[in-house]
Amino acid sequence: MNVVKGLYYSEDHEWVKVEGNKAKLGVTDHAAHQLGDIVYLELPEVGAELSAGDVFGVIESVKAASDSYSPVSGVVTAVNEELADGPEAINSDPYESWIFEIELSDASELEGLMSAEAYEAFIAE
Repeated sequence: MNVVKGLYYSEDHEWVKVEGNKAKLGVTDHAAHQLGDIVYLELPEVGAELSAGDVFGVIESVKAASDSYSPVSGVVTAVNEELADGPEAINSDPYESWIFEIELSDASELEGLMSAEAYEAFIAE
């Protein structure tokens, strides 16, 4: 499994890439492999306020449908509309296929997430 250094990771297999006071979020390579072929992705609404742990959408694959949880709090500032028409991009390039961007309301929440090394150990268990 591919784990990218410099990102934050959640136990729900989301990644967070921080850029100033905003962050892009997506699904890890591990999750994409576990899900199988992704066929549908429900995107959050721009302007939606999310708290850490809130469901932001649903990912459906040929195997299952599962809720996706935001690992950080804030306001959704952008969504990746390309994934609405081509959610399978997550399977081919999960770290470039960001799902949404959020303006962080509490950057200290990042401290509760895992580093790349910690996430690698987590998925190896």
